Amino acid sequence: MARAPAHVWALVALGLLAIGSSPILIRLAGDAPALTLAAWRTLTVTAVFAPLAFVQSRDEIAAFSARDWALALGAGVLLGLHFMAWIVSVQLTSIASASVLVTMSPIFIAVLGAVFLSERPSRRTTAGIAVAVVGAVMIGLSEGNGGSVYPNPALGNALALTAAVLVSIYLLIGRAVRQKTTFVAYFALLNAAAAGTCLVGCLVAGVPLGLPLPVALLAVAMGLGPGLLGHGSFAYGLKYLPAALIGLLSLAEPVFASTVALFAFREVPSTVGVVGMAVVLAAIAAVVTSRDG
Repeated sequence: MARAPAHVWALVALGLLAIGSSPILIRLAGDAPALTLAAWRTLTVTAVFAPLAFVQSRDEIAAFSARDWALALGAGVLLGLHFMAWIVSVQLTSIASASVLVTMSPIFIAVLGAVFLSERPSRRTTAGIAVAVVGAVMIGLSEGNGGSVYPNPALGNALALTAAVLVSIYLLIGRAVRQKTTFVAYFALLNAAAAGTCLVGCLVAGVPLGLPLPVALLAVAMGLGPGLLGHGSFAYGLKYLPAALIGLLSLAEPVFASTVALFAFREVPSTVGVVGMAVVLAAIAAVVTSRDG
């Protein structure tokens, strides 16, 4: 695989910081309906990209084959389901646990990528994934000593793991689609399908779409930050980087989220948690700096 351009690495780095803010914004939104937050988040990104795609990429989109449409829209449905599961998980369990479990995607990506894309990670990347996952689990073992009580940690953790599976498949599909489509065309369809999925979820669950102004602003921030910059950088980077590597880099999210939670919500990590953060960062650095990673 050819080295990715420097601007791709810079964009992905900014995207990782943006995605790391997601659980913080969700927690600040309090007990707002998770499906409503997911709908607002995806609609915000769609509102930004739909006009751009109409002006810049309408001829390309019109020329999509049935397979291209199915893959792009299918990835969007998975992304919408991921957001719904992820937001509910943060509301039910700790930021540390939810962030750790949702970043377990490298395990699923490595297996699915090998089976469906013949994209086998190198030995160094495989070792980095294993080490980083160990570090992420160590972070998860520390939920803070602030005595916080979470509504349903078991269900929240299960939903975070489900969100990891969904995002793994979404990344693999996106990797395939992005080889023949422009970023604008793909990302516009992706988020339109995700928004439609979240709206259907709200309709089926009977959840209202209205939000108080402060919470609505947080939901828009979720769209512009984690949604647009975060997932946008991932969708852009999929043309240049293997899905397994992007999944590995996403393991930085629990490090950032746990650090912010330390100051914002007094979720003080144990020594095990701090060591886990160091292990994750070391594993990421090793893979990113490797020639075959």
